[in-house]
Amino acid sequence: MKKKTKLLEMYHKLYSKFGSQHWWPGETPFEIAVGAILTQNTNWGNVEKAIHNLKKQNALSAKFLHKMSVKKLSALIRQAGYFNIKAIRLKSFIDFLMNDYHGSMKMMKDENMQTLRVKLLEVNGIGPETADSILLYALEKPVFVIDAYTKRVLSRHGIIEHDRPYEEFQELFHSSLKEEVTLFNEFHALFVRVGKTFCKRKTPFCEKCPLLKFT
Repeated sequence: MKKKTKLLEMYHKLYSKFGSQHWWPGETPFEIAVGAILTQNTNWGNVEKAIHNLKKQNALSAKFLHKMSVKKLSALIRQAGYFNIKAIRLKSFIDFLMNDYHGSMKMMKDENMQTLRVKLLEVNGIGPETADSILLYALEKPVFVIDAYTKRVLSRHGIIEHDRPYEEFQELFHSSLKEEVTLFNEFHALFVRVGKTFCKRKTPFCEKCPLLKFT
């Protein structure tokens, strides 16, 4: 079976089981971008608490956070874990947003995707997964996000070895599927869902997984 066919079959099996995931949660592109940075090395529940704290202070805007001290920001996002490091990373992203796009996510969205991706990767603390999450979910650019769940599911089903580079995983999707924001959004979210529910790292529940008979 060709890899394109395998990926599409996998997508349809997962969608049939779980339905639309409505991911990434966030009221604005800026909130989604903030969430993408805060979710590094923690679970989404903790990120939601940190974002709630920012909203309570009416601080969830580029201009407001740009003026805020790292110390105060660290305190507000404490529940997201690694709060001192994440405060610095968040401030670096906001500096970039303010300096290059006058604090406007809309202006950032108008940037060429490849050019913007290179710029994002130059921001302190933003790696490929975070950059692509911002591009896909906050800015609606057709780029596939590769995370631990995606790697685990694909490698366990023999589609690509787990230790292959990020770019190789991503190219698999870009070369096999139509580069559509909706498809990439939903498919990645479904990998997260099946990874959390069945394809766990240490104790997978293979016997109940919708991909059990996938070949």
